[in-house]
Amino acid sequence: MASGFDPYKVIKYPIMTEKTMRMVEEENKLVFVVDLRANKHAIKRAVEELFDVEVEKVWTLITPRGEKKAIVKLRPEYKASDVAVRLGIL
Repeated sequence: MASGFDPYKVIKYPIMTEKTMRMVEEENKLVFVVDLRANKHAIKRAVEELFDVEVEKVWTLITPRGEKKAIVKLRPEYKASDVAVRLGIL
């Protein structure tokens, strides 16, 4: 994944459920489905490049459906709700 880094290949799409909406509003976190081969550094870089924010922490997990989910916590000076509005999910 290192050569020819493409943030659009790393981040597939945002997940919007009631639970993730609460995470956006209360914990300043965004949730995405990402490429299975993407590591936390690539996910952090992709989110920072795509949405012009700074990422504090990234958690990843593989869902029972075999998808990789990334929970991205933004730095306090950035609002997850602003990114969600730009994505059209809020």
